[in-house]
Parts: sequence; C-alpha cells; structure tokens
Amino acid sequence: MKPVTYTRGQSLPGLLAQRILILDGAMGTMTQRLRLAEADYRGERFRDHGKDLKNNGDVLSLTRPAIIRDIHEGYLAAGADIIETNTFGANALAQEDYSLAHLSHEMNVASARLAREAADKFSTPDKPRFVAGALGPTPRTASISPDVNDPGARNVDFEQLRAAYYEQAAGLLEGGADLLLVETIFDTLNAKAALFAIDELFEATGERLPLIISGTVTDASGRILSGQTVTAFWYSVRHARPLAVGLNCALGAALMRPYIQELNRAAPDTFISCYPNAGLPNPMSETGFDETPEVTSRLLHDFAAEGLVNIVGGCCGTTPEHIAAIGDAVRPLAARPLQREFFYKEAA
Repeated sequence: MKPVTYTRGQSLPGLLAQRILILDGAMGTMTQRLRLAEADYRGERFRDHGKDLKNNGDVLSLTRPAIIRDIHEGYLAAGADIIETNTFGANALAQEDYSLAHLSHEMNVASARLAREAADKFSTPDKPRFVAGALGPTPRTASISPDVNDPGARNVDFEQLRAAYYEQAAGLLEGGADLLLVETIFDTLNAKAALFAIDELFEATGERLPLIISGTVTDASGRILSGQTVTAFWYSVRHARPLAVGLNCALGAALMRPYIQELNRAAPDTFISCYPNAGLPNPMSETGFDETPEVTSRLLHDFAAEGLVNIVGGCCGTTPEHIAAIGDAVRPLAARPLQREFFYKEAA
C-alpha cells in the first residue's frame, strides 16, 4: 500500500483528521433571494439569445460574476473552509436546455476562477480555504426510462455522460479547483460515468485532486433514485478512492441521520461529509425551507457529537447565517476518526 498523494489540496487529509471542516451553503438559494430578472441572466453578451435564460444560475458566472463573487465571500466570511463552484448544472447535457452546451467548458473555468479568487482572498496560514469544483447531476439518467410505457428506453448513454463530465472537470481543473465534488447523485450509473471521466482526466494531465462523492437519498425508502441503499451505493463507487463520501440534498438533517449512520458503518476508513437541506420546503419562508440556522446547526451538532462526520455544510435553503451557526455548533467537537489510515491501493 502507498500513501495518498495529491497535486492539489495536499493539506486536506491532515486537516480532516484534526477537525471538522465547514462546507458552504446553497448557491441557488442565494441567487433566488435576489429575484433576478431575465435581463440579469442574459447580460449584454446574451441579450439576443434565442432561449430564456432565467434560473440558469450557472450562466451568472459569465454575465453577473460580481453576484457570484459576493455569494462566495459571504460564505467565506461566515467561516466556510470549502466553497463550491457555481457549476451545479454547468455540464453540456444540462446546458442543452438553454442552447448553451458549447459554453460548458468556459462556464466551468470562469466559475472556478471566481471561487479561487475569493478563497485566496480569505485564506490565512492558520485557516486555508479550498475550492471544490462541483459536478452536479445531469437532467438525463442512464438507469431510468423517461417513458413509463417503455422501461428500456433511455435518453442518454454512458459515453455522452462521460464526455460531458470530462469537459466539465477539465474546466474546473483549469480554473483552479483544489478538489472535485461529484454531488447530488441520484443515479449510480451517472456517477460512475463522472468518476470514469475524472480518472481519465487525472491520467491525461498528471494531476490528482482529492475527490468527494455525495449521494442523495430521495425519500424514507433509504435509497437513491436508481434503487441503491446507502451501503450499496458506497460499494458501487468506493473504487474511485474518494477522500470523503457523503450525502446531501432532498432531506433535512433529521431525516438524513439514519442514512449518515449507515454510511458511517459502511465506510470506516473514509471521511464522511454531510450537507442537508434546511428541513422541508416551505414557500412562505424567505429561503423556501423550514429550518432556521439555529435548528439546522443544532441537528448537525448532534451528528458531530455522535462522531458521524468530518465535513458539514448546507444544501437547499441554507444561507451564510446557517453556515456560521453550523460552524459555531461543531467547532468544539472532535472530528470522526478513521478506523484505518486512508490510502490508495497499489495498482495491480
């Protein structure tokens, strides 16, 4: 066995062994609070574009970069150790809906550079800040038919997914990400395409960044949408040798707890991340979700006190106020220890 080696983010494993790291909160929640109009998304560059761009948050890195920079800085000021790039849907398959698939690479480079500038601005020797290149799900799934009358039908194949994820990861790498985060996974086969593409990229470039894999349990069944339990999901992706594995989105912390406990048992030698939604959707709330910072932080404090987590943050409905409260809540508590030293397996 040989020890893990990274070309970027080399200090992350050591930091995770020492303390719980704080991930940022929701990007979409923050842009939606601004009530941006179609013209804001279009900017001058896309003024005459043939399709509506409203709610395509990824394009804001090109048309309204100051907004994205301010959101990053808000989370960093709240104490986030890791900020995610504004690239949740910045893959070619998702951007086809807006006729912007050809700009996927540019979006990812620009978004990573914005996050990099913000992280560097806030980094100190005692508290380095890191940029996680976010690779979210595509709107197409390789495991589930889009036609209830034809279970065998598919609207995407593995190669299309691989190519889209490769392009996205390459842009994030070029823009200066410290690690890659494959997140909100609802289809394990889609995730495998992303992981395959990332491994290809690392081989082609000679770079090797820390990797976090984060699945999404969609309901009380305890399974992701393509049918795997949390344990089965982990066994399906562990070959990628991630620095951390975790869960995010769909559920608030209270409902997510048993699945984080399951993951804790299944992956004793891998760091665990957890960034839940701020409870249940609530259209009457300013953030669109139920939980206040006090509630979310109390729940994640309990996770940390139980020794379940190494990275905590927030997903839909969370704000800098949530992240500051979460940081305060978990700061006095010890990080979850690994049962075995984290390593890469030697190549066969």
